[in-house]
Amino acid sequence: MTDRSADQPLVAANQRIYVLVAAILASAMGFIDGSVTSIATPAIRSSIGASLADAQWVSNAYLLMLSSLLLLGGAASDRFGLRNVFAAGIALFVVASIGSALAPTPAWLIAARAVQGLGAAFMVPGSLAIIAKAYPKEERGAAIGIWAAASSLTTLLGPVLGGLVLTWLGDWSWRLIFALKLPLGGIALTLLLKTPVDRPEAGRRLDIVGAAGATVALLLISLAFIDNEGGRFWPYLVGGLVVLGLFLFWETRSKAPMLPLGLFKDKAFSGAQGLTFVLYFGLSAVTFYLPMTLIAGWGVSPAFVALAILPLGIALTLLSPFAGKVTDRVGPGPVLAGGSLVVGLAFLGLGLTTSLHNLWFVTLPLMVLFGIGMSFVAGPVSTAVMTSVADRDTGTASAINNAVARVAGLFAVATMGALAALVFARATSMMSGTDFGMVPTTALDATAEAVRVAATDAAFATICYVTAGLAVVAAVLAWTTQTHKGKAAAASS
Repeated sequence: MTDRSADQPLVAANQRIYVLVAAILASAMGFIDGSVTSIATPAIRSSIGASLADAQWVSNAYLLMLSSLLLLGGAASDRFGLRNVFAAGIALFVVASIGSALAPTPAWLIAARAVQGLGAAFMVPGSLAIIAKAYPKEERGAAIGIWAAASSLTTLLGPVLGGLVLTWLGDWSWRLIFALKLPLGGIALTLLLKTPVDRPEAGRRLDIVGAAGATVALLLISLAFIDNEGGRFWPYLVGGLVVLGLFLFWETRSKAPMLPLGLFKDKAFSGAQGLTFVLYFGLSAVTFYLPMTLIAGWGVSPAFVALAILPLGIALTLLSPFAGKVTDRVGPGPVLAGGSLVVGLAFLGLGLTTSLHNLWFVTLPLMVLFGIGMSFVAGPVSTAVMTSVADRDTGTASAINNAVARVAGLFAVATMGALAALVFARATSMMSGTDFGMVPTTALDATAEAVRVAATDAAFATICYVTAGLAVVAAVLAWTTQTHKGKAAAASS
């Protein structure tokens, strides 16, 4: 890559395919990691004896590093060169994935997942940016379309293949899901090395203090809900909120803030971030704890769990273009509000029908409804974000929205896990050797097993009711903060 005009491609025509394939493979690693890990969680817990808190940290160690450092990763690409940072992120992600695959204990796996999240923070922002930088404007749309199609296919097939592997090979095979990142990452790095290095942006500063503050704040708040025994809840929570306040204060004083707070002065931008947080909180909570409930509570195989969840991705893929056209016609407000209410209806249905244990005629149709609702949220919320800021701020605004969605997932896994554990513990107070989301190591008698399964259902139903309420909050935020083209036309006439 050489220093040319921003309107000209920075990679030779015969090298662009290398960039495109490398970006697709890097994205595939991230999507597989996010979509398959929740299905593999019961197997991980059984294989290495992980508790519910351990399982939460297996997810949150990754999300913590990714969400708190995502904005820094984007800035680092400008400071040190996009290709260099993208390649370094891939390499670190792959090494940490191998560490995860070899993990003999929960602590080892959690540490490896944290390093994996660090790598992802520098890999994720580069996947799409490097395509945009490599292709001329007239070819960029087609290249991004190929990337998007491949990403959708990975998101759809990843859980299915992971579920089949776990079902056929047993609990130990969760390690193969992490080990798969080695060939994918190896090919991506090999292809990237065939492309020239772009020139870094001179004088770009990194907000290291802000990144450290965000990480510590999110860590302490997560600890409050996951590791809160012995009266540690309030010290962790108060400490996290204090550090969060210091982080926000620093961002108002920093010359190169990773979180430009001035953008939040716009009502539409702030509203979009708020509805993103509450809706993706629900999305993360349900998709993380549903597989645990189905596998450990209902006795469903991982392969069937993956198939039952598949309609969510299919609906997102098929209906998102239509949702985009509707958004262009009526504005993001009505579309986001309607989509949020449909998602809330799906969550409510999952909660009300949990005790029926009917995977194919109840859970699967509700996942279809879930996917329909999310298809009218995922794309339109990006439109809302992009149209609420000036053109020069669209990159930063998109990165902030991505980070907000990840932070929502971090808090969802932490807080809803604590809630599920509380409900489960109260329902099984006279029993020992049981834990939410995990099959007991020793068989229970029929009565005790019925109590355990009912407690699992009640715990997951509680999560669904909370997230259904949050979906209504998202709908209200969408309706009151986002644009309505019909209203605007009426007001101007």
